[in-house]
Amino acid sequence: MAKVEIYTTPFCGFCARAKSLLKKKGVEFTEFDLMAAPRLREEMIARSGGARTVPQIFIDGDHIGGSDELAALERQGVLDSRLGLA
Repeated sequence: MAKVEIYTTPFCGFCARAKSLLKKKGVEFTEFDLMAAPRLREEMIARSGGARTVPQIFIDGDHIGGSDELAALERQGVLDSRLGLA
């Protein structure tokens, strides 16, 4: 299974939606709460090529984007293979 990392903040609807999709698929992920660890924001921005919004999602180190991009991969039918489920 792929290594999934997600940068989030509390009370973020987009973060909740992305995490819900991953949980529905039974995918474990590492969550980085930027409110609990603000120092990680600069890391997220650097890794994502400048993205400042949350969530920012990485699969096996590849930047996927946010919740909308994750949902788009699901609609296109390629998310399972990216996650190592197919």
